[in-house]
Amino acid sequence: MTLKLYVDRMSQACREVIIFCKLNGINFEEVHIDLSKRQQLSPEYREINPIRQIPAIMDGRFKLSESHAILRYLACAFPRIADHWYPADLYKRAKVESVLDWQRTTFPRGPGSYVFYSVLGTTVGMPLNTKAAARTEKNLIASLALIESVWLQKKGRFLLGSDQPSIADLSLACEIMELEVLDDKDHERILGPFKRVLKWLDDTKNAMAPHFEEVQSTLSNYKEKVQKQRNAVGSKITQSGRKPVLQSKM
Repeated sequence: MTLKLYVDRMSQACREVIIFCKLNGINFEEVHIDLSKRQQLSPEYREINPIRQIPAIMDGRFKLSESHAILRYLACAFPRIADHWYPADLYKRAKVESVLDWQRTTFPRGPGSYVFYSVLGTTVGMPLNTKAAARTEKNLIASLALIESVWLQKKGRFLLGSDQPSIADLSLACEIMELEVLDDKDHERILGPFKRVLKWLDDTKNAMAPHFEEVQSTLSNYKEKVQKQRNAVGSKITQSGRKPVLQSKM
């Protein structure tokens, strides 16, 4: 039976699973769960994942959720997956796990939160939250500094000094790519100082071409949509003579 992926490409966690499958020639059926329509809360999807989050997969009768767990499963369950993705060597695998755990416990308070409070909130009818944006930006900058000083070593092009990417490179790169929806000035201000992170991102994109950029193109399309919405809101405000509402409390 064909592997089914229950995903929305607007979710970075979903994008990493899709990219992994494409990179490794895993045949799958992409079942779109539209977050904007809250389809993850439907009774039908609850049968797939009672937690009602995405991504989730169904491989035959086996169901699994959580992107990192899915990546681990795919790397072990499907034949001919290169060892560098999820090394069989205990020590190397433990190092990959350490990055994945750090990402889940620390990094979600970075790119996704900052982008939401500074940009995306207005697209769902929420006022900008400058105080929360400033707080999450501080966390984001600190996390990028750790990636540059700890996870990216002098030798090797990828995390942990490896010459080939692991699922940790894929997952962390997808999360940082959330920043692509920022305007160019903010994007450069935040990522510009971290030259090793930028080099690693380029190496990751190249190593995972063409599938990485193809799947991530969802963000570029969304960036254009957000910009048009913001321009439209700004135009209405200018015409009415009102100032935009900025929320300072979290």
